[in-house]
Amino acid sequence: MSADKHNAAGYWKANVRLILTCLVVWALCSYGFAIWFRPLLAGIKVGGADLGFWFGQQGSILTFIAIIFFYSWRMNKLDEQFGVDEE
Repeated sequence: MSADKHNAAGYWKANVRLILTCLVVWALCSYGFAIWFRPLLAGIKVGGADLGFWFGQQGSILTFIAIIFFYSWRMNKLDEQFGVDEE
């Protein structure tokens, strides 16, 4: 029983670490590049607009979609690692 608790604690620790990593990437892209660092990115053009504007409009959405797929893929790996995967 204690081995199951240890595995459960390790599983949730890895899960929370993954969630926090994804949230940091999302915040950096959505807030960092689109708002805080926009003046620094103003000189870089992407599709006729500056890079800060691009992150605010399309980049944050595309990054969010990529994070969803990454989270799903990584959670499947974690499930396999800790023996709680679906068969």
